[in-house]
Amino acid sequence: MTKTIITPLALACLAVIARAQSPVNKDEMRRSILEETIVTATRSNVTVKDVPYTAHVVDSADMIGRRQIRTLPDALLETPGVMVQRTGYGQASPFIRGFTGFRTLALIDGIRLNNATFREGPNQYWSTIDQYSVDRLDVVKGPSSVLYGSDAIGGTVNAITKRPSLITSEPEQSNGKAVADGKSAPKLVTLAGPQVRGATHYRYATAENSHTVRGEFDAALSPQLGVAGGVTYKNFDDLRGGSVIGTQDGSGYDEIDGDFRLFWQPNENVDVRLGYFRVEQNNVPRWHSTIHSKSFDGTRRGTDLRRELDQTRELAYAQVEVRDVNDWISKANLSLSFHRQREEQDRIRADRRRDVDGFQDDQYGLLLGFESPSPVGKLTYGVEYYHDEVQSWGSRWNADGSLRTIKPRGPVADDSSYDLLGFYVQDEIKIGDRLTITPGARWTLAHVDTGVIDPDPADASDIDGFEEDFDAFTFSLRAKYDVTKKWNIFTGLSQGFRAPNLSDFTSFDIARSGEREVPVTSLDPEQYLSFEIGTKVSIPEHGLDFYAAYYRTWIDDQIIRFPNGGVIDGEPTVERANSGDGYVQGVEAGLSWEFVNGWTLFGNFAWSEGEVGQYLGSGIGVFPVSRIHPMTGQLGLHWESPQAKWWAEGLVTLAASQNRLSLGDAGDTERIPPGGTRGYHVFTVRGGWRPCENVDIYAACENITNEDYRIHGSGINEPGTNFVLGTKITF
Repeated sequence: MTKTIITPLALACLAVIARAQSPVNKDEMRRSILEETIVTATRSNVTVKDVPYTAHVVDSADMIGRRQIRTLPDALLETPGVMVQRTGYGQASPFIRGFTGFRTLALIDGIRLNNATFREGPNQYWSTIDQYSVDRLDVVKGPSSVLYGSDAIGGTVNAITKRPSLITSEPEQSNGKAVADGKSAPKLVTLAGPQVRGATHYRYATAENSHTVRGEFDAALSPQLGVAGGVTYKNFDDLRGGSVIGTQDGSGYDEIDGDFRLFWQPNENVDVRLGYFRVEQNNVPRWHSTIHSKSFDGTRRGTDLRRELDQTRELAYAQVEVRDVNDWISKANLSLSFHRQREEQDRIRADRRRDVDGFQDDQYGLLLGFESPSPVGKLTYGVEYYHDEVQSWGSRWNADGSLRTIKPRGPVADDSSYDLLGFYVQDEIKIGDRLTITPGARWTLAHVDTGVIDPDPADASDIDGFEEDFDAFTFSLRAKYDVTKKWNIFTGLSQGFRAPNLSDFTSFDIARSGEREVPVTSLDPEQYLSFEIGTKVSIPEHGLDFYAAYYRTWIDDQIIRFPNGGVIDGEPTVERANSGDGYVQGVEAGLSWEFVNGWTLFGNFAWSEGEVGQYLGSGIGVFPVSRIHPMTGQLGLHWESPQAKWWAEGLVTLAASQNRLSLGDAGDTERIPPGGTRGYHVFTVRGGWRPCENVDIYAACENITNEDYRIHGSGINEPGTNFVLGTKITF
């Protein structure tokens, strides 16, 4: 009974506070979901309303201000059609339209986060992007393999980082809107000379007794040169769940991040960007597999005494953009990057034997892109090349602490490499005043060299290293028809492609709960075809944005794990094969409506289901897609005062139960309760106050009713009642 009363009371309190204020100026900030500018969908600067995809933009004001997110994947929690699964509290992975891990593509300023070691299923790598360095997230749903190559199946998310300021004689501009190729525009600061500005951020949350501190600077040195950077420290104590599960001991960890950015504009047609980003996480537990875990709705407790990950990720790049190159090239972009991911897992089993395994992936990237006018539209084309070099190691220790053996390799093959090469072209063709057609094509070549693949040369099974090439042509045809200037219909067919990577071929690591993957030597690429149709409506004068879409993705030759009957160190072994044929389909909708000055009603809805072939005994059966997200919805009410000094909102999040389980899900009882994950409804209120120009204060009460709940597929429960306090001070 309490749960059904609290949200109406909270919203009523917001209404009382709001009506004590004077009317709002409609030209102040509006919660639009379609008028934001996005570049990732088409590699051109277009509003969300006008791209022929379902797309979203999540900006820094929403992530760091309104919602005070804990880690970057949390930025997608309120995006329809996205489920953020947590293997552990530091290991979050978004499912986008039924896909996750290496079947979703993450970019940082257009550079791949995905590399040759990415694992199947949920992985933790999205959590290694510091949200405080990010200006905005571009989210494009469905296959984007034509523009971005392998892995872009469920969706593509581009984390566009903040840009330094420049001095200008014009009035100050700081809207942070994006410009070409996913680069946020530099802020322009009206000054008589160079000046350094700074900011501090602080976030405290009671559910995990956490402290996050960020210090940053932004130096506008001249009209041509600006530099910026910052350091973030995050300390997360053990997470307290809802009323029954209580504190989830042994779930906390630490993180320290740093970034430096330089922007140089030698003339009005040339931009040069240099960036360096580093994230370091220490002792991040895979909580569900340890003895510290707690049973939830019948889940099985883990047996490991310790299972923790240390992770470091570094990205350095140089990017140059040249506009108005000549009569036939309107824009050219060059990007050179070095991306290093280093990971080490420390596992102590129940019998006190210790396994230490790690790897380092050094990825070198070259991207060259162009825009040109074509006889019938705007041509976008280019080439991308990535080369991965991987080192891998492992050791085994006896229960008494003595070294037993040094392994020839770790979780993936040692001394291995991987290459991805792609050529793409896309044309945006306008037919009359209302119809725009966007065809595109890409050729991708993947080369794998497995290096040292045999995990144990002393046993009877010898596995030789090998080299193999895969290539594929992928195509896309999208269309948008403007019924009116404020209403359009979009549709399209897009192919997706994923080449097997080093993890597919050579993984010798824990999979799901208590299974061990073993290497295979014969796999083919995965193929996908997605159809989508939807509509978007944006009426700014009435404060109304609405979209709805239906999609269906056909799956061909998906690589699926299956038990092979073997056992290693007491753990059943699984291997991979191209056995997955099936589909995923779903419906999404989103609404934002400022029905009275300052008052905005917002919400969204998502439903999906799918089936794919899986091994069952000696044959293949058709079962639900793994960890398909349940039907979900959100409904909220937002209020903002004149001049945006005060704001407040109430939100309810609802999720149905999910009992449609794949074979692997049904056996993964450390994370998924027997029979499936029950539904939940969570109530949140939050607000903010700007007492002066340089100070912002944020507060929230999340999960007001202290509900015990778990996002489907996760290995840890979500926070119970959580009071969050945040501040931002600029100087």
